[in-house]
Amino acid sequence: MTHPMDTDTYFICATPRTGSSLLLGLLDSTGVAGHPQAYFRSPDEVAWAERWGIPHASQRALDYGEFVRAALAAGRTGNGVFGAKLMWGTHAELTDRLAGLRPDLAGDELRLLGREFGRIRFVYLRRDDILAQAVSWLRAEQTGVWFVGGKGEIGGGKATPAGGRPSFDRDAITRTMRTIEEHNAGWERWFEDHAIEPYRVRYEDLSADPSAVTLRVLDHLGLALPAGGRVTPSHQRQADRLNEEWAARYRLSSRAESSSSSSSPYSPPNPHA
Repeated sequence: MTHPMDTDTYFICATPRTGSSLLLGLLDSTGVAGHPQAYFRSPDEVAWAERWGIPHASQRALDYGEFVRAALAAGRTGNGVFGAKLMWGTHAELTDRLAGLRPDLAGDELRLLGREFGRIRFVYLRRDDILAQAVSWLRAEQTGVWFVGGKGEIGGGKATPAGGRPSFDRDAITRTMRTIEEHNAGWERWFEDHAIEPYRVRYEDLSADPSAVTLRVLDHLGLALPAGGRVTPSHQRQADRLNEEWAARYRLSSRAESSSSSSSPYSPPNPHA
């Protein structure tokens, strides 16, 4: 176990629909792991700035140094620990913005992050069942419902329906699966390039035993649940029978396509045609 003072900040690194909102809420509930949110997604900067009372005429005019300081103030618990979520791509948005504040460190992502956030640990959350993840992602995009419950999140979708109805789309699921694989590969390359060994969490383990996984993450961070404390979820499970039906339908159509391709008679080209 690490010493508590070894961790000033931790980032939950993830891709959509891996249970990241669930894990953030669970960690928040402990009272010692910050108030982790997706603070640094660029499309949401203005909304966060408005919540924190930061003057801004536009996103471009936002004082990013003030923005980061406000995020740290909002995201820390009394022990000084700060937490935040980074999706693939968000880390690049964050370091690009930080490079504007620290041009002498431009190009050195870890030093940029360390300059602003202190001693950092990385938790990598991913999902083994990429098909189920893609189905969940597509359905969230279609309906606009990315989470149910929570503690006033900004970004990552809306907490109420956007009016869309879920509709099975095999090609869209295939494209989403490819995107997930690309993002997972991107995280793995980034960790390897920066000699980072993240603490790895499987969605399947988190879903099966949220409390146990949360306690293990705390242990990795060098934190302990206070006496009498409890790990409590603030988000509701969204997957239902429709998700299972879409996944089964996708597998069936894939098998049918594979079977059709393999059974097609081969006709050698006619050199005289």
